Amino acid sequence: MDEKDLMNKVMQELEKHIDLSAKTPAIEEVAAENSKTYSHPGITEFVGTAIGDTIGLVIANIDSALHEKMVINKKFRSIGILGGRTGAGPHIMAADEAVKATNTEIVSIELARDTKGGAGHGCLIIFGAEEVSDARRAVEVALKELDRTFGDVYGNDAGHLELQYTARASFAINKAFGAPVGKAFGLVVGAPAAIGVLMADAALKTANVECVAYSSPAHGTSYSNESIIAITGDSGAVRQSIIAAREIGMKCITAMAGPAPSTTKSYI
Repeated sequence: MDEKDLMNKVMQELEKHIDLSAKTPAIEEVAAENSKTYSHPGITEFVGTAIGDTIGLVIANIDSALHEKMVINKKFRSIGILGGRTGAGPHIMAADEAVKATNTEIVSIELARDTKGGAGHGCLIIFGAEEVSDARRAVEVALKELDRTFGDVYGNDAGHLELQYTARASFAINKAFGAPVGKAFGLVVGAPAAIGVLMADAALKTANVECVAYSSPAHGTSYSNESIIAITGDSGAVRQSIIAAREIGMKCITAMAGPAPSTTKSYI
């Protein structure tokens, strides 16, 4: 067998295992896929999405309690929100050009500790007890409860939403968020943080609840790409606020990256 025949035979064997007709996607095709908008959520606050898992939102008249917690100048009633999972530098440059072209000011720039490796936190919780059996039991109960408490954690490739509710807060919630013991409590988390701000505003406008705490990438978190509010009040009002926040957050996150299913099964 001469060298030419040998080469042909080798190529024939390779073709059995490798699809040589497959093409690498063009740069334009990859960019188009990255910037694809899955759907319009059908809400007035939605502006659009872009490359870098970026979402743009606007609130025409921000809730007064949220306005105060975010420490925004009183003269600004409306806010625009630009949030992305990757980038930062490109986003700042784009914002700079936007300010030049419009009658706006930059209220704040916060750099989330997030490169699309997961937008949220981990945790370290330590129980204290006089007897080891009590400590063990505490951990066992907590582990069992996780299947329920993960029920209103929703996620997709772009980020996640987390909603929590209890009719009666106890000492762990009081320790973590300063919530009144014995009163109904709710937690609203949106990631990327831009969605969380919109969810917070919707929650506070929906029912008569008190905003106990507000956290964002540079304030009250470990620089995670989340906005978080803790609320308290009448049980029915807290629950109503949580549901409203979930609805608007779900519309935004699905517009970014498609369906965001529950981790287990919703309990709220």
